Amino acid sequence: MPIHDWSRVNAGTFHDFHGAWMTEIRNALNTGVLPPDYYAMAEQIAGNLQPDVLTLQHETPDPGEPLGERASATAVEMAPPEVRFIAKTEMDAYAFKRRTMVIHHASDDRIVALIEIVSRGNKASKHPLRRFVEKAGTALYRGYHLLIIDLQPPGPRDPQGIHGAVWEEISDDTYTAPPDKPLTLAAYSAGPVKTAYVQPVAVGDVLPDMPLFLEPDAYVKVPLEMTYLGAWRGVPRRWQRTLET
Repeated sequence: MPIHDWSRVNAGTFHDFHGAWMTEIRNALNTGVLPPDYYAMAEQIAGNLQPDVLTLQHETPDPGEPLGERASATAVEMAPPEVRFIAKTEMDAYAFKRRTMVIHHASDDRIVALIEIVSRGNKASKHPLRRFVEKAGTALYRGYHLLIIDLQPPGPRDPQGIHGAVWEEISDDTYTAPPDKPLTLAAYSAGPVKTAYVQPVAVGDVLPDMPLFLEPDAYVKVPLEMTYLGAWRGVPRRWQRTLET
């Protein structure tokens, strides 16, 4: 199914779709995409990040069990993610020290990765965009892998999309979105060297599967097209007609 132009409907319509899509992604992750020692939950608070995300947490593994036997994730060296752009940057480990205190739960339900679907509200003004970008930067500094799905058109505050704003936050490099592909899917590996795997897309494109990193060099593929279609089925026909016209 082609990506729709969500700028044609009100923010509440996309918000409704956003919630349904999150549920579809959660269900896909928990029913076969994730290895058995990981799980996904929606809207879970992650310390002071407060992400409207899926939070992937890791159950305590058997320390004697090799990665290949305890997880079905794909190794980057064996199969690099098929995206258009790859960029790397090192981040100062002390940059957020004064702001962040990390509390670990005794049961080791530690955060591993976050998924964000960008809403119109994230770009509505300077303050929410700044909060979103800082939240993404904080997550990567903490070592949380990240997948950002940005189907909202770039605006004056993020002319290169959310990934462009995030990448400027964490590196000295810049990202320029292709003019014909202004929407962005970006997966981040939060190892010692932060790596972004970026796939530009546009209205009318079919969503590709995107990597979700569970370890710095291992990922699973999130079925974006399948889950998008599942959420689309529940969109009221009145709004489907608007988006399909």
